[in-house]
Parts: sequence; structure tokens; C-alpha cells
Amino acid sequence: MSVKKVHEDQKYIDGLVNNNSFIIQAIYDKFVPKVINYVKQNSGDEEYAQDVVQDTIVIIYNQATQKNLQLTCPFDAYFFLLCKRKWLNTLKKLNNKEVTINEEVLSKDDDAAQFVFETSIFETKLNLFNQMFDQLGKACKDLLNATFKIKSMEEVAASLNVSYAYARKKKSLCIGQLTKMVQESPTFNQLNY
Repeated sequence: MSVKKVHEDQKYIDGLVNNNSFIIQAIYDKFVPKVINYVKQNSGDEEYAQDVVQDTIVIIYNQATQKNLQLTCPFDAYFFLLCKRKWLNTLKKLNNKEVTINEEVLSKDDDAAQFVFETSIFETKLNLFNQMFDQLGKACKDLLNATFKIKSMEEVAASLNVSYAYARKKKSLCIGQLTKMVQESPTFNQLNY
């Protein structure tokens, strides 16, 4: 299996990760007008378009920082397809009915379609995790939030005024509970068909 070469547009992903204002402005100048046009031509307005753009940029940022996203297609194709899919999903929710997507053939940008698919799976998993995390009790949420921010369990225990042994045991129980909730979710089962 051949390894695909990272596309020169990886600079946009890296710019988002590094909060490079020049690159972020370039994304808004070069790629956002096409999205705004698309949303306006498909039952939306500028405000909806800006929401779609913001959500998409956050998802790309999260995937880049958490999954080390390496772009092998043009950023424009990847970004536009993500925005388009997000808008169509928004329309579906607003109208409470199915929206038929007529996908164009993307012969030269098949990678973009694959990246969009992977990103949408990533987004679904992230949303599922956040939804289940929100259902945990306050003690579990506080403990797990502390472990996300502080690497040392000794420091976590001290910050929560509990013993080290209790913090370790409670963390294990909370992660077990969260894992069980995620795995019992219908969304989780759909992701693993």
C-alpha cells in the first residue's frame, strides 16, 4: 500500500492548530465566500453560513490536534465538503425530514470525500463522548476534568482534597461508567456496524 503525500495545503491545517492569524484570515478570504454562497443558494442566510463555517473550523481543529490530521487533498475541497455536509445536516434538523444529497463525482478529490467521512465519524464520536460525559455525576465530571488538565494523579487528588488512592479508584470507576454509557448508546452501535 502506497503512502500518500501530504498536500501543500497542510499549511491551512497547521495554521489553525498554531492559531496563525494570517492563515486563519486566508481561510476566511479564500474559502468562506464559496460556503456562504452555497448556504444562501440552499435555503440559508449569512448567519447560518457563518455558524456552519465556525463549526467546521472547530471540528478541523479538534481533528488536527487530537488525531494529527495530515491533508492529502486540497484544503478547499475538504473544507467545502465538510461545510456542505454540515449545512445539509442542519437543514435536515430544521425541516425534520431527510435531505437528499446529490454528490458530484470527485474523481481528482476522492481524498477529500474520504477526509470528510473520517471527520464526520470523528465529530460523531466526539459529540457522543461529550453527551455521555454530561450525564455523569458531578464528582465524576470534576475528577475527570481535573485529570484532563493535570497530568499527575497526586496533584489531581490534592486539588480535589481527596486521597491519592481514592482519586485513582474513583477515576477508574468513572472511566468504566463513561465507557459503559458510550458503548450502550445506539449511536455507538451505528458507528460500529
